[in-house]
Amino acid sequence: MTIQSIPTRGRTLDYAAPVYDLLEPLCLLNKQAEYDQTLIQTLTPQPADAILDLGCGTGLLCEKISRLLDPALGGCVTGIDAAGKMIEAAREKRGAPHCRFEAMAAERLDFADASFDAVISSLFYHHVPLDLKQQSLREAFRVLKPGGRLVIADMHKPTTLLGALVSHASRWLLMQPQIGENIRGVLPELMVEAGFLPPQSVAHYFGYIALFSTSKPL
Repeated sequence: MTIQSIPTRGRTLDYAAPVYDLLEPLCLLNKQAEYDQTLIQTLTPQPADAILDLGCGTGLLCEKISRLLDPALGGCVTGIDAAGKMIEAAREKRGAPHCRFEAMAAERLDFADASFDAVISSLFYHHVPLDLKQQSLREAFRVLKPGGRLVIADMHKPTTLLGALVSHASRWLLMQPQIGENIRGVLPELMVEAGFLPPQSVAHYFGYIALFSTSKPL
């Protein structure tokens, strides 16, 4: 079944879907397992949690989270991505009754208020412009239950010379001003503006990726 991509001004990666599972470990310098495990430990999923993954790609992180959930208790992870081909690949490779995938733009979530216990996102926000970063964080806040957790890992202010070289080169070579926004350090402030508590910086990878954890106030 062909799934249509969702119109958005963010960058979608339909073209990369066939090789995404090969490219992502290379981009993460073969530390993907450690990186994903750190995200999941920070998220602390509980068996009955309903969890949303923004910009899920081919769904590998969702699949890992789903192993910690109990569908008999209502535990479920839903991955969304605006790229239809990513969702096709995710459903084919990793779809399950409690590991679901939907074509959807993060700035226009088709979920009711307070639907999720936690929201997670990995390497998504450097693909969307500033106003969509703002809107998607407001949407994440809306669909989270009070006390719900938000975990984001993405490009941020470089912390090493190599990180600065990689992030600034990526911004110009890929012609992505959205990367420039991230490496100026906008994400923590945007989370607070959306209503979240001031985020904690949990970990750094490769000198330019930061992992943040926060929550929606009770």
